[in-house]
Amino acid sequence: MSGFWQNVRWRAEVLAYDLIRLLMAPFSLSQVSSLGGWLFRKIGPKTSKHHIAKTNMRLAFPDADEAQMARWLEESWDQMGRTFAEFPLLHRIKVFEGGSHVEVVGLEILQDLKDTHTGAVLVSGHFANWELMAAVFSQAGLPVRVTYRPTNNPYFDKRIRQERERYGIKLMVPKSGPRGARELITALRAGESVALLNDQKFNEGIEVPFFGQPAMTAPGPTRLALKTGAPLIPMSIIRLGGTKFRVTIHPPLDLPKSGDHKRDIETGVRLITGFIEDQIRAHPTDWFWVHRRWPKELYKRTHHQGTNKQGKER
Repeated sequence: MSGFWQNVRWRAEVLAYDLIRLLMAPFSLSQVSSLGGWLFRKIGPKTSKHHIAKTNMRLAFPDADEAQMARWLEESWDQMGRTFAEFPLLHRIKVFEGGSHVEVVGLEILQDLKDTHTGAVLVSGHFANWELMAAVFSQAGLPVRVTYRPTNNPYFDKRIRQERERYGIKLMVPKSGPRGARELITALRAGESVALLNDQKFNEGIEVPFFGQPAMTAPGPTRLALKTGAPLIPMSIIRLGGTKFRVTIHPPLDLPKSGDHKRDIETGVRLITGFIEDQIRAHPTDWFWVHRRWPKELYKRTHHQGTNKQGKER
C-alpha cells in the first residue's frame, strides 16, 4: 500500500512541475529568472538550508563580517532561485547564435578536442547555472557523456533527462557504479569526452583539504584521466548579471604520473579541489552553498555555538 501512495505522490510532483512549466511558457527567460530569484530571496532564509549555507560560508570565509555574510547569503539565494527557475526554459538558449546569453572563453580547447577526436575529462562544480556548461559543449558539437545522479522520483527523473535533451544533452550515464565507470572509460578511449561535477561530498572518496577543512571528495574524474591518459580539463561559469553568463574552458590540469598510483590520484583530487576553491573565492555567491560539503560535526558544532551565543545575548 505504501508503494501505491508513493507512486501517487511522485506523479503529483511531476504534475505540479508540468503545470509550473506551462505557466512559465508565455514569459521570457529574464522574467522567469527574476521571479525565481525573488521567491528564493524571500523563502530561502526561512528554511533549514539557510543554516547550512551560512555555516559553509563561515567555514570558507572566517574573516568575513556579518554584513558581508548577509549580502552574500541574499545574493546566493537569488542565484539559486534563478537557476532552478531557468531550467525548464534552457532550451531557448542558443549559445552560438546572435544575441546569445552566454559568452564562451577558451572555445578553441573544445574545438581542438573535436578536430583531433580526442576524449577529455571535463570537470567543474555547481557554479551559477551549471547546466549551461553542458549546453556549451553539446551545442559546439563535441560528443560528451554527461554523468548524473538519478532522482528518487523516476517520473521526475524522466522530465530532467527530457529537458537536458532539449538543449542538446543526449549522452548521459549514471553518476556512480561499475557500469557507469565502464561506459565512461569506453567513451574516453573511443575519443568521446565525459563531464562530471566534482565539488560535493562523497563518503567513499578521498579526504583532502577544502578551505582548510577536511572534505571527502570523489576521485572519479582523476581516476578516469589517469587510467585513459585523457586530459583533465576544468570548466567554470559565472553569472554576469540577470541571464547573462560567461563559460570558461581552462587549460588542462597537469596530473602527476609518478608511478605511485594512490598518491597520483590524491594529488589530482587536490588539484581539482584547489580549482573549485579558487573559483569560489573569486565569485562567492555563484556556488551552491546549501550542500553539506564538510563532516556533519562541523554543522552541529556551529549550530550549538550559535545557540549558546544567542542565549548569552539574552
